[in-house]
Amino acid sequence: MSTGERPALRLVPAPATPPADAGPVLGAVELLPGRVRAALLDLSGTVLWRAEAAYPRGTADRADVDTALAEVARFPTPPAGVGVAAAGLVDAEAGVIIEVNEVPALHGYPVAEVLGRLVHAPVHIEHRARLQVLGDRWFGPGRGRTTFASVSTGEVLGVGLLYDGEVLAPPGGRSGAHMTVAASGRRCTCGARGCWKTVATTPWLRAEAERRGLGASTVRELAGHPLLDEYAGNIALGLVNIQQLFAPGLFVLHGEAAEGGERFRARIEQRLREDSSWARTAEPPRVVVNEGPADDVALLGGAGLVLSRR
Repeated sequence: MSTGERPALRLVPAPATPPADAGPVLGAVELLPGRVRAALLDLSGTVLWRAEAAYPRGTADRADVDTALAEVARFPTPPAGVGVAAAGLVDAEAGVIIEVNEVPALHGYPVAEVLGRLVHAPVHIEHRARLQVLGDRWFGPGRGRTTFASVSTGEVLGVGLLYDGEVLAPPGGRSGAHMTVAASGRRCTCGARGCWKTVATTPWLRAEAERRGLGASTVRELAGHPLLDEYAGNIALGLVNIQQLFAPGLFVLHGEAAEGGERFRARIEQRLREDSSWARTAEPPRVVVNEGPADDVALLGGAGLVLSRR
């Protein structure tokens, strides 16, 4: 039974960049609705090997998830450990996914136990958005910082926060997608109304584009359109709350935000600065877009989790 406590994800000294064949290899797994990805990485964050498997997105049968994990966990080299970036609500100490609204089979799923039997190595689990900040800290724009935020955008929305060298991951805490930004807003998949997720994810953008009769429906296609400015403002709604509570200063954007161009990035930064201009002693918020492959951020975070636990 979990006690509700979890090991603090403290920083350890950053490793020197080794040659690709030096030192241990790190395992990473990303478990999302309908998809599982895995990789082996070296200590510099270079991906050495990849695998991917699919399973029915709305399945209630755990065997479907078991089979997909077994497919991707055939690591050609034994990893020193495996970090799992999971969707939904997780119990990191118990190694269990508590719930994922879209996948009944993942409710209470013991992913650390299942993977541990497959790979015979320590397995650690954390919410995908929280792990993302470790990927940025070890291998990306957050390297060398002790406080900053990492933001997932697109179909998946969330914020991972590194504060004074520690990933903020309180028992029962989530990644921000379900913070209330409009008291009488739209109904969310979680059952509540006005969640940040309802106005700042790809489904909102697609629905609004269709409602307004636009031929385009993606961030890339809508670059420069007023609808995309509105979408950027919606993303900033949640980030303003993060800035006012923790003043991370730096926000690293991942996912579809990278397709919005400079105007999209600048619009989010402008809103953040406007709403925090009163905090004259804090670092002015700055928004950067991660230039690495969007799909690799969770895998880098998984590797970062292994490093942070070693």
